[in-house]
Amino acid sequence: MNDAQNPPLRVCSFESRRGGDMEQLLRRCGAVPTVAASMREVPLEHNTAVYDFAAQLFDGRIDALICLTGVGTRAMLEMVCTRFERTRLLDALDACCIIVRGPKPVAVLREWGIRIDYRAPEPNTWRELVAMLDAERVPLQGRTVAVQEYGKPSPDLCSALQQRGATVVTVPVYRWTLPEDTAALEQAVRQTTESAFDVLMFTSAFQLSSVLQVAERLGIRDEWLAAAKQCVIASIGPTASEALSDAGLPPDLEPSHPKMGHLVKETCDTAAALLAAKRTGNATK
Repeated sequence: MNDAQNPPLRVCSFESRRGGDMEQLLRRCGAVPTVAASMREVPLEHNTAVYDFAAQLFDGRIDALICLTGVGTRAMLEMVCTRFERTRLLDALDACCIIVRGPKPVAVLREWGIRIDYRAPEPNTWRELVAMLDAERVPLQGRTVAVQEYGKPSPDLCSALQQRGATVVTVPVYRWTLPEDTAALEQAVRQTTESAFDVLMFTSAFQLSSVLQVAERLGIRDEWLAAAKQCVIASIGPTASEALSDAGLPPDLEPSHPKMGHLVKETCDTAAALLAAKRTGNATK
């Protein structure tokens, strides 16, 4: 129970697609949630890259396809089917090596009846994917590998594939951008600088990019970063953690599994102790 000596955690999440779910999970754990949508997915207009990929695929010039996200995989398949027969696409993919990074593209591919040859283990970053390819001795030398991108380029993954002799074809399907209405995000950024939160929670790397973009626009980027360092920083997993660390905000917590439910529960279970240790450490500096 919360009382005067143990007040509820004030948690700011920048979740967008599942903002309602995030708010409910936090409330169930006794936290006071603020959920400020920080991003939206926008299909790329005149996406010639997808149709160029399809042309190469149908010509037998794609040896392997790496699917990074569920939303991107579905959008890519549906986009190809706006111009070509579904059966033709499925037949062409059946001749390829299909590799997935995490569980979300797995669900989409199974729905479409597409065989999966290799799947990266948790926490499902590009590092686990490449390590899995090495461990399984998947042939890459001299092969053309298509990479379905997930909102921004994947230079580290592409470089690793190229170092192993592959020719990489990138297939950008959608991109991330700020919400159409940024009022809630702007308010959350300002509130952070006013010490309104105990925890800042990130479920993707781009959320931080959006927050910093808005803070810059408001002229309070440095103030926001300084205030964020006084909070417990909770990250869904290594990709988000890497972006946070690069910005000078190394996460205080990653969940045992990169899932929203684990993130919320483990954060609420440990944040009070983490926050006390952080404040004690700051006080002694």
